[in-house]
Amino acid sequence: MHNQFAFAGITAPKQKELIRESLMGLARPSQDELTVVSRDLWALDEREYQYAAVALLIRNVRVFDASFLSEGQERLTTKSWWDTVDALASRVVGPLIAAFPELVAEMDVWCESTNLWLRRSAILHQLTYKGHTDAPRFFGYCLALSGESDFFIRKAIGWALREYSKTDAHAVVDFVETNSGSLSPLSRREALLWLRGGRRQVGASAASQV
Repeated sequence: MHNQFAFAGITAPKQKELIRESLMGLARPSQDELTVVSRDLWALDEREYQYAAVALLIRNVRVFDASFLSEGQERLTTKSWWDTVDALASRVVGPLIAAFPELVAEMDVWCESTNLWLRRSAILHQLTYKGHTDAPRFFGYCLALSGESDFFIRKAIGWALREYSKTDAHAVVDFVETNSGSLSPLSRREALLWLRGGRRQVGASAASQV
């Protein structure tokens, strides 16, 4: 983790076991309760507490109404690193946008944010949408941020494109070929990784460019 945070030293399997045991027999929490608990966990030093908060939010994502997006933004921009940001973006923010489509305009704002992690979240929030992906918006974000030099943005673009290639390989190949001069080598390579790996025989010309 590049010395980003303190750790208690609890392994991932043990974390899951402890979370499961702590929630056993409890009624589903309310949005207000989840807000307070996640804030309190976020305030603690050891990173495992933030992981517990993320797991709790994901587990109860259907409890939230549209107003919870502001809380999601607060978690994304506090003690930010890919390990919490990616899970929150794809499994908390993403489901919120799907449930409350009026929130999608906020993703347009995030895409233009000065905050790196909000821009990354805008790219990744549709990561699990598959056939329900808003393709024009998704490709628009990738293109809008394609000129950035930051590793985390370039990697997010490639990762998101790769995931969407499992749903619409031709669209991703066309996008990469059309915008090969704008996309970074990292983004292009990551975008076509699944196709180049032999799992799909699509886009040989695009694959040969990276």
